Amino acid sequence: MNPSERRLAEILANARTIAVVGLSDDPGRASHRIAAYLQAAGYRILPVNPEVPEALGEKSFRSLEEIAGPVDIVDVFRRPALIPPVAEDFLRMKARPPVFWMQKGIAHPESARRLEAAGAEVVQDLCIKTAHRLLLAGQPSG
Repeated sequence: MNPSERRLAEILANARTIAVVGLSDDPGRASHRIAAYLQAAGYRILPVNPEVPEALGEKSFRSLEEIAGPVDIVDVFRRPALIPPVAEDFLRMKARPPVFWMQKGIAHPESARRLEAAGAEVVQDLCIKTAHRLLLAGQPSG
């Protein structure tokens, strides 16, 4: 079960940096459009994609473990079958963020339970852009 709308609004209002796993450098892809929206809303976007050297003007990381600085949300654009290795990578992060967010159409209950047991908040099957628009419309982000 996802956090309440009130909690989602708090998460989004307090976040500054979002690591986007699977961020494409192709403006036609959903991951790029959504990350560009978040960047325009004031968030710092950290691309995580070993196939892309940079996206949205930011150097891309090969994995979550490579990120040394603070991250508030990890937003994941990977098929459900690929969530377990991303979740494990999340758990190994030096500065582990509090929120693991799986985009619309992506859910992995077993990984969600593991992440929650390790202290993370988990969002599944919800578009972060849609949530931001609905919950923080007209409010400054980050």
